[in-house]
Amino acid sequence: MAKRRVILITDGDRVAKQTVEEVARQIGGRCISASAGNPSPLSGSQLVKLIQEAAHDPILIMFDDCGSRHKGKGERALEYVASHPDIEVLGVVAVASNSDHVEGVQVHVALDHNGNVVYHGVDKAGHEMNGPLRIYGDTVDVLNQFQFPYVVGIGDVGKMDKHDDYLWGAPVTTKAVQMILERSGYDATNIQQ
Repeated sequence: MAKRRVILITDGDRVAKQTVEEVARQIGGRCISASAGNPSPLSGSQLVKLIQEAAHDPILIMFDDCGSRHKGKGERALEYVASHPDIEVLGVVAVASNSDHVEGVQVHVALDHNGNVVYHGVDKAGHEMNGPLRIYGDTVDVLNQFQFPYVVGIGDVGKMDKHDDYLWGAPVTTKAVQMILERSGYDATNIQQ
């Protein structure tokens, strides 16, 4: 059986769920809506079962630690999914949050609240920060143990002072997912702008 191709998104609150569902609709992918929750409600094994039942790829999955700086339920589920032999992770949307005492994760590229590529990390509001190209959030430290093909850092999914509102097509999250798909060789030209 072919590996299921997925994109991991480190946010899962109610707004993120609406946003990721909209992004999946735009790209013709699938969203595991049951992965949404604050914190993540499902275990890694439960998520893998839903991924394997999804109609087609690419599949968008959400993970959320509900602000915990320790390894929470969302990070444990992400670890399981990312390590599963039947799953191919195309990339990750690493989401900034207001979390203290976290290591953060180096990203390949970051997008600000206007969807522009920036050369430093961004904060929860999607504003470019001084310092390295890193994202600091409650569900991103776990990413450091993996070598993902492409990691895009953004501010808070579906928010960023309405710049990423799902009613407006969630332009920042959509662009992040589109960049991952293009980098992985997917034909992302049919995404509606």
